[in-house]
Amino acid sequence: MSEIQTFPFNKDDFNQIKGYKFGKNWPVVYVLENKSEVYIGQTINAHYRSKQHYENPERRKLNQIHIISDEEFNVSATLDIESWLIQYIAADGRYMLQNGNGGLKNHNYYDKEKYRTKFEIAWGKLRSQGIVQNKLEDLRNSDLFKYSPYKSLTEDQYFVAKQIFKDIKQNEFNTFIVNGKPGTGKTILATYLFKYLKEQKETKDLTIGLVVPMSSLRKTIGKVFSKIKGFKANMVIGPNDVIKQKYDLLIVDEAHRLQRRKNIMGYGAFDIVSKKLGFGDEGTQLDWIMASSKHQIFFYDENQSVKPSDIRPKDFAALNSRTYRLKSQMRIGAGEDFVNFIDDIFDLKIPKQTSFPNYDFQIFENIEEMVSEIKLKNKKYSLARMVSGYAWPWNTKPSSKSELNYDIEIEGKQYVWNSTATDWVNSPNAINEVGCIHTVQGYDLNYVGVIIGPEFSYSSEEKKFKVDKNKYFDTNGRNGIVDPEELERYIKNIYKTLLTRGINGTYLYIVDPELRKYFKSLFVTTKLELTQTLNKEDVETLPIVSPYARDVTSVPLFDSIGCGELMLADSVSDETVDVPAWLIKPGAKYFALRTRGDSMNELGINDGDIILCQKNFQASSGSNAVVLIGDDATLKQIKYEKDGLVLIPRSTNSVHKVRKLTEEDEEFKVLGVFVAKL
Repeated sequence: MSEIQTFPFNKDDFNQIKGYKFGKNWPVVYVLENKSEVYIGQTINAHYRSKQHYENPERRKLNQIHIISDEEFNVSATLDIESWLIQYIAADGRYMLQNGNGGLKNHNYYDKEKYRTKFEIAWGKLRSQGIVQNKLEDLRNSDLFKYSPYKSLTEDQYFVAKQIFKDIKQNEFNTFIVNGKPGTGKTILATYLFKYLKEQKETKDLTIGLVVPMSSLRKTIGKVFSKIKGFKANMVIGPNDVIKQKYDLLIVDEAHRLQRRKNIMGYGAFDIVSKKLGFGDEGTQLDWIMASSKHQIFFYDENQSVKPSDIRPKDFAALNSRTYRLKSQMRIGAGEDFVNFIDDIFDLKIPKQTSFPNYDFQIFENIEEMVSEIKLKNKKYSLARMVSGYAWPWNTKPSSKSELNYDIEIEGKQYVWNSTATDWVNSPNAINEVGCIHTVQGYDLNYVGVIIGPEFSYSSEEKKFKVDKNKYFDTNGRNGIVDPEELERYIKNIYKTLLTRGINGTYLYIVDPELRKYFKSLFVTTKLELTQTLNKEDVETLPIVSPYARDVTSVPLFDSIGCGELMLADSVSDETVDVPAWLIKPGAKYFALRTRGDSMNELGINDGDIILCQKNFQASSGSNAVVLIGDDATLKQIKYEKDGLVLIPRSTNSVHKVRKLTEEDEEFKVLGVFVAKL
């Protein structure tokens, strides 16, 4: 069991640490603080490390050391817990951190999930002792956490950061482009690099600016920088600000939103900057960045260019740059496969993967049902939002002359656009509004509800998408476009971007019936039923997310069940399996089965998996149920018909066929329904 011991951080008291059972020759994590500043570290000798720290004038300002220890700690675990503490304490906002951010890297090791639980328990103890102040779930939803430069990097992020640092240090290349699809952590790496380069002796004296073209995201990241020791909000600048000084390095996030002089607001301000830099009327914000800095790092995704004012891909391609690519998916629970799925649909390709068992992706037939579900998710988890393409006029805009008090009308239901463009996702009334692309690009949401408007449709006869320019109301997004394919590309990019905002789930309502039918034909619904086994109060009060920290209960385990060819179902179980108690309904009966075959692999159920089932002899049509046929048992999706029961495989293997059971077959019986894979 983890424990936290507090000692004075003073050289006259270090013998107390020496005498502590985990004070020497044992891996521990420690927190040094003085109520306003903090340093977090890990060591295998807390006594010796304390004496080392005391020689550092910055550390000597601190007056307490809290040692977090556990009999099961190992060095890999303490490195991870140190990293988590740095990330969450940075977001907690109580202290200024003395730590650098160069050593935070994601890595795997044995039983990692167990140590995640130990960290969560330790955080609870730190809160109870007043050392930290916020709950972990609140911090995860905060901008201070999401955009902090104190984040563990993926392998590809870490590689890119090290290579760029090496290139800048050796002055081998001046321009770098980091490509990455939505959710690959471009903004995380941008803020990380800013801080990392300011801390290294070879680059700490460089004049660096972080350029964010979108004002909403720029303000959000500025708030994050204002909470970091030695940083200021004005280090995060807009493209127009680059003329204020000469930069050694400009890091540009969301570089696909840099503008050229076409369909923009504020031509006067644009021309002033362009002429001051010697470009006349032909300059672009990309030109400004290049002229105002010696080195440039562009974080870029051409598929997120959504307006004709955006810099064209060919202009980035013309740069003499070194290019890197981020691949690891950091946002979306379904991973890179979901992003590829969305890309394939909009590119009129047959998706390679059409099911995402651990991700809540649904297409709704009724708009109000989706809105209600998003509001429910927002109540439970926060940061669930409705968004859409600009397919309705903005009647409620303050400058509008319309007398209507709503903007969007679907199926007789009325909704309003976002009332603010600045940090809309965190604004008080956001849950009652519909955000446009410019309010959410660059942001993460726990759940997103996307409305594809009437401007975008599908012709089943021609097998292609169609765009109705008259139903697209972004004036600056359509004016001057003569090529229909160009407008279609922008609108598709808008919806690709909106559909890749959700961490835990994506809900979709499509106005055009043919387009809705097309989408539904290409994927298997993955509505998560897990919370249906929980009491509402349990869901809202669960303090810890890791399964090791929850109570468990034992259920009988049977061997085996056919998820392919039917196999003999044991009638007696000599084994049990531990199941998290929160999966169990009071009063209900459960059993576990070890599966065989691949006929249900679209649900993520593979050969040898153990599944939890609830006894239910009246399982509903459409559920995934265990069916006993004579002495054989199988798991299939079931459908009741007047003269029998239909068994439907959910598999990528075409060898598995639909089978119908009638009274003429052997005796069959539904035993229960699938609850979860263990």
